[in-house]
Amino acid sequence: MSNTLTHILKNECPNCHKGKVFKDKNIFLNFGFPKMNEYCSHCNYKFQKEPGYFFGAMYVNYGLTVAQGIATYCVAQMFFEQTFDLRIIPIIAVAITLLTSFNLRFSRLVWIYMFKDYTS
Repeated sequence: MSNTLTHILKNECPNCHKGKVFKDKNIFLNFGFPKMNEYCSHCNYKFQKEPGYFFGAMYVNYGLTVAQGIATYCVAQMFFEQTFDLRIIPIIAVAITLLTSFNLRFSRLVWIYMFKDYTS
């Protein structure tokens, strides 16, 4: 499991772990819509199996965003006296906005790894 997470964070192909899924080398600090390779440069593994393949990755992205929003709230509420201070909402919004690009790439990588053929 930890090896899989390492491969996901390194943006590596789920089949050979040598090629890159996204054209950008670093999935953490990129802004804008991600540009994916259609095939792995090393083993020719096709990343997008069919049209609409990554619609399911939106659910992974949603869950990740909710978890980050809750984590941001838990950290931010320690700095305020009231439990439900409205000043926490912009902090959560900024955190989610800054993590959007990472979430999109990470959720697609998780989706590809979830549906990789592990029998071969």
